[in-house]
Amino acid sequence: MTVEPADILLVEDSPEDRELTIRALTKRRLVNNIVAVEDGAEALDFLFARGKYADRANMERPRLVLLDLKLPRVDGIEVLRQIRGDPKLHTMPVVALTSSSEQRDIVNTYDLGVNSFITKPVEFEDFQRAVEEIGLYWMILNRPPVGSGTAT
Repeated sequence: MTVEPADILLVEDSPEDRELTIRALTKRRLVNNIVAVEDGAEALDFLFARGKYADRANMERPRLVLLDLKLPRVDGIEVLRQIRGDPKLHTMPVVALTSSSEQRDIVNTYDLGVNSFITKPVEFEDFQRAVEEIGLYWMILNRPPVGSGTAT
């Protein structure tokens, strides 16, 4: 399997939310390549270049991870914990984009070093606008430290 580099790794188990997120980001031409995975285990395989993503071993890491928290197999909290625990990935921006508004999820993700916590808006237009603003900020306005795009 040939794996392309990713500007954004979208970790989302809902097919509808995946499609809406990708559509919002590509509509504004904020990214060239979005890789979408359906669960936390696949996200970790992608980030750590394992399994079907082993070809990624020398690729740069994604510029941003959009991470749902309520995921099958491995939840978003564990994905965040492993990202922040790895010296090559720990500074990579991670935005929790989730339906959760539970205070415990907000506290846990910030304790683990999430860069932002956003509760998904319910209305289509509000969801699209929120994703566009996330993309605009993290892909265009934000300036990561030099050398932060190191290979995985």
